[in-house]
Amino acid sequence: MSRVGKKPVPVPAGVKVAVDGRTVKVEGPKGKLSSEFHPSMKVRLDGGQVIVERPDDERLSRSLHGTTRSLIANMIAGVVGGFEKKLELYGVGYSVALQGKNLSLTCGFSHPIMLAVPEGVQVEITTPQARGDSEPARFAVRGCDKQRVGEFAARCRRARKPEPYKGKGVRYAGEHITRKVGKAFAGAGGAS
Repeated sequence: MSRVGKKPVPVPAGVKVAVDGRTVKVEGPKGKLSSEFHPSMKVRLDGGQVIVERPDDERLSRSLHGTTRSLIANMIAGVVGGFEKKLELYGVGYSVALQGKNLSLTCGFSHPIMLAVPEGVQVEITTPQARGDSEPARFAVRGCDKQRVGEFAARCRRARKPEPYKGKGVRYAGEHITRKVGKAFAGAGGAS
């Protein structure tokens, strides 16, 4: 039995949930979301709760049971509180800026990397310019759709992954980068 799938999803005050065929629509203070679930799953509203049921104990049904319930719970959490990913950009001269609906990352290439900000995702820049290796440029990706927020944050990080020697690049706030030791000066000897 899926322990996650069996648990009903409570619907908080101020949130509207509607099940229309295979589509779940959620509306709250932060926005509107809709998602389609697998045809074998059954989703119903019971009082102030959303209940997900599965048809049998097959392996696919068991895995989809918990997944469907988690996706609906994340939609409700997103329209109530939203989701956020904080990122940091390390490197001398590296910077981040918003240009219309595009995010511009200047991170050591010959040209700035432009990333189109998806619909329903906001980017807030707190520190636009990195100062040395100790003080990074900081920005946050926010939105009510957990998947879009995570996907755009991953695209930002992929623009310049942190390298292992100096740690320069885009990383999540609090992410630990395992550092490698560079080549040490060997000295004068060697040939005997």
